[in-house]
Amino acid sequence: QVQLVESGGGLVQAGGSLRLSCAASGRTFKGVDMGWFRQAPGKEREFVAAIRWSGSTTYYADSLKGRSAIYRDNAKNTVYLQINSLKPEDTAVYYCALVRTGGNVYTAAEYDYWGQGTQVTVSS
Repeated sequence: QVQLVESGGGLVQAGGSLRLSCAASGRTFKGVDMGWFRQAPGKEREFVAAIRWSGSTTYYADSLKGRSAIYRDNAKNTVYLQINSLKPEDTAVYYCALVRTGGNVYTAAEYDYWGQGTQVTVSS
């Protein structure tokens, strides 16, 4: 059974940084693309970033371009999301997920497995 476990969330002041981690287990992840989404209270889940298996191609939401980085360590089956210059509007629960083969990385419905999420709260 696939398990995704996120960590690294917390309370941080605006302008600060966080690195979120997502450890995957339960199956081979060779060739699997992964992504991060977030959901704020009262809002829909939204795309944050995604990365191809090779790590050579990454995708970002416009709101995080230039201040975030997604990368992975395939030997550890772990994906990371570094977010810098955090803003109060970044406050949300952040989820990592596995993209269905050939799926659109920007669309939540294209992801088969999800973690339980990690809370990120940015104070002003």
